[in-house]
Order: sequence, then C-alpha cells, then structure tokens
Amino acid sequence: MTSLPAPVSYASGPSAAPLLGETIGANLERAASAHPGREALVDVPTGRRWTYAQFAADVDTLALGLLDLGVDKGDRVGLWSPNCPEWTLVQFATAKIGAILVNINPAYRSHELSYVLNQSGCRLLISATEFKTSSYVDMIDSVREEIGGLEGTIYLGSPQWDALSERGDSTPTHRLHDREATLSFDDPINIQYTSGTTGFPKGATLSHHNILNNGFFVGELCGYTEADRVCIPVPFYHCFGMVMGNLGAVTHSACMVIPAPSFEPAATLRAVQDEKCTSLYGVPTMFIAELGLPDFASYDLSSLRTGIMAGSPCPVEVMKRVVNDMGCTDVTICYGMTETSPVSTQTRVDDDLDRRVATVGTVHPHVEVKVVDPDTALTVPRGAPGEFCTRGYSVMLGYWNEPDKTAEAVDVAGWMHTGDLATMDDDGYLNIVGRIKDLVIRGGENIYPREVEEFLYTHPKVGDVQVIGVPDEKYGEELCAWIRLHEEATCDAEELRAFCKASLAHYKVPRYVVFVDEFPMTVTGKIQKYKMREETIERLGLGAAASAKHA
Repeated sequence: MTSLPAPVSYASGPSAAPLLGETIGANLERAASAHPGREALVDVPTGRRWTYAQFAADVDTLALGLLDLGVDKGDRVGLWSPNCPEWTLVQFATAKIGAILVNINPAYRSHELSYVLNQSGCRLLISATEFKTSSYVDMIDSVREEIGGLEGTIYLGSPQWDALSERGDSTPTHRLHDREATLSFDDPINIQYTSGTTGFPKGATLSHHNILNNGFFVGELCGYTEADRVCIPVPFYHCFGMVMGNLGAVTHSACMVIPAPSFEPAATLRAVQDEKCTSLYGVPTMFIAELGLPDFASYDLSSLRTGIMAGSPCPVEVMKRVVNDMGCTDVTICYGMTETSPVSTQTRVDDDLDRRVATVGTVHPHVEVKVVDPDTALTVPRGAPGEFCTRGYSVMLGYWNEPDKTAEAVDVAGWMHTGDLATMDDDGYLNIVGRIKDLVIRGGENIYPREVEEFLYTHPKVGDVQVIGVPDEKYGEELCAWIRLHEEATCDAEELRAFCKASLAHYKVPRYVVFVDEFPMTVTGKIQKYKMREETIERLGLGAAASAKHA
C-alpha cells in the first residue's frame, strides 16, 4: 500500500459568510439605515460625536462638495493629517465619489511629501495645518512648484474647509447618486505608500473590494456587533487604522473611538475607560507603553473584551499581560501587509491561550496561504520554514504606475510574496520567524532573530528586545541584542549572555548587547532593523567587517 505524501504548508479559508459585493459607500448607507441612532464616531479630544445617521449625512455633504469642486472618478486626493474625525469623513466621502484617496504619513517631511504627490499624480491635497512641531503649511509651500498635477490644497479647519461643506449643502443630491451609479467595487479607491527600508516607498493600490472585505472579516473574527466600541490609537493613514479600525467598525455598525491625534498611552486608556470601549488596537510597543504606565492599575478597563495586536511580531509575554492585566480575554493577533489589505491570518477568540499568544493564527476567510522555499518556490512540508505567500480577494491591484515592481511581488499565479519567513504547523497555525533579509547566517548556521527575542523577553529585567545580525570577519555575521530594560532595572551584558547560555545553543547567544531607551521605528510601530544595524556597526566599530567581501 502506497503511503500518502506528508501534508504541505498550504491552507485556504472556508467561510459561511460570503464576500461583500458592494462599494464602501453602499455599505455605509446600509449601516446608517439599519442603526441610524447608534454612535458611529467619537472624537475624545474635542468631545464631538456622530450617530450613524449624522455621520452618513456629513459624508454625503462632503462628497457633494468634492463633486462640485470638480473631483472626478479616479482622481487622486491626498490626505495629510494625524487622526481626527475629518480624516474619517474624507475617507468615506472620496470612496462615495470614486476618487482615489492617497494616504500620506503624518511623519513625512517635504522631500517625501513631494515624492508621493508627484508619483500618485494628486490633483487635490487635504491637509492639517500642523502636527506636533511640524508646519505642514510651510512644507507644502516649499514644494508646491515641484508638484506637477496638484491644483489645490484645502486645510482642515480653514475657511476653505468650511466652504467645501457649504458647496455640498447647495449641490443637488442627485449628482452624488449619479456618480455612485458609475462605480464598481473593483475600482481602485486607495493608495497606501509602504515604508520600504531602502529607496522610495511604493504605492499599494487597493480597491473597495480589497479593503471593505478585509475590514469586515477582521471584525467578524473579533465578534463585532453594533454594540461594540473600538478604540483606535493606531494611525488612520495606515491599513491598521483605516481598514481594520474604521472599516472593521462600520461594516458591523460599531463605534469608532479616536483617543488622540497620535498615540498617547494615558489618553488611550482614558478613552477605553470613559467611552466603555470593548476593543483596543495597537502594535506591541503601544501595549508595552500602556502596561508600563505608573498608574496603569488605576484605569477601569473592565469594558474590554477583544482587540487586535498587529503591525510587528507580538512578544508572547506582552500578549499574556494584555490578556491577564488588561482583561482583554478575546484579544487576537493579526498578520498581514499593506499590499494584502492588510490581513491574511488571524487568531480566533476560541483558540487556546498558547495558540493565541504564540502564533499569528490561521488563514483568513476567502484567502489562501502557503509557505514556499525562497529558492525553488516549491511549497515546503508542514513545520519547515519558508517564505509566506498569500492569494485571494485581498491582494492589491498593484503598485501605482510601477508594473515591474508589481510583477516582482505578485507572481503569475496571483500569489503575493511577502518576504516574511514563516512556518505552518500540522493544524494550519502559522508563526512568523523573521524576514528573509533578517535571517542571520553565522558560520553556516541559520538563526531566526525572533526565536532569540522571544527567549530574552522571559528575562525578568527585559522590557523590550530586538535582535539583529551584524557583520563579523570570522563568522560572516554575529548576533547583537538591543535591550530596553524595565524602568529602574539594572543589568549588564554578561548577565544576559549567561541567561542565554543556560538554554540556547552557543551560536544563538548574542555576542553583542546594546542597552537603549528606544528603538528606531516608523510611526506605525514597525522596527527599522536596518537602522539598528547601521548604528551598531558605527557604535561598535565594525566597519572593517562590514566592508569585507564574502563569496
């Protein structure tokens, strides 16, 4: 009798719930019709509140104003602002008229701003006037002559912004209905620039169908209903905020709660407490900051039921504290990337604790995933590491005006190659073990930094840790651990190395240990390991090893 071959690392996501075959605007209308009196949006800093009926009406007014201004279907409209209600109104209003919203990172400087406006061909820019110490007005003025297609700028809170609403009030509503009749849910509706580690960012182009469905199924797996209130401290310009947050809430008629324009740990916990939020979002560094507040125990977080930790690898010990200390018993981990709308896998609320804190879950509904050998592209056996690939409704339409780069990322069979290294176990649960480029090869031994990081998190004095590979003339690469200690804790490198030696193979013990107060990261909480590597080479005098040639 011939034995069956061992299962390979492939899974597809069955679902009793069908995909939503509608535009973002149609979905909002459905939510407002079903639950007109429920709260849709709360802005904690200003105290402003919208019911679903009010929110849908204000979206329509803004959409009509943009129509009267001459914004056509397919025109790109840039949005440069920290989190605020106007961001969300513009998100839905542009979708209603078929304009393509171009999300602009609030941390961008003039050079980056100029690039994305030109690369996307923005016709209109809607912008805050300032953010923290940055004057957006000054930066826009400094690059205005460099931007070819930009016809106008509207500043939030200015007379121009007020005039846009006045235009909408005086524009016949049939014009909006006429425009909506021309829209398809497969139309591009959003460009999000991915923060590449080298070179300029690429504009992932996403459709109604991409992001509406992804938000919906994220919410489904969190168990959302119209009774949920979602605290969203993650930035709207990123998929985490505008898709998993805003669209995840609206597709379930739940409430979006904005705790602050940008992340503030105390403001976030106050919002959860005062607004009785049932769900809280964040990247690991946000949860670490919240748990580390001196007065953390004074906040009433008893309303929390669920939430999402995503954006970068989620430390097991931090996840356990979110469950135990925050009482967020149904918190889930999501894994994905901008190019896939973003979520491809998610833990389920009924998964046992070990799986909910130590994996990124299983395949999302209506999505396929596989793990392949990066060299051969063949699917690897269960348990073996390889590149994570995903296929389905969530894969982007492509990088805006960059077909060659699109072809590099999405193969002819429609698989998005993520560049992440993963393993899939016998039950289909996935673990992200690093980036292909982060893999450290020390004297021929493959080392996955994530494994060493997870072990170091178990040290009682370690608050946060990142492990990188740095050049070494003898072994090619050596491990370096960047450590942020708990407040008031003291520790030296030898203590940490001894801790590792007791439990890890010798080649996994970091040769270098660097103590820091913070890590270089993007505004969404993604650790920039390439910057850590550059700084470590300079700090430790490894320039000669870095310039050494290897076969």
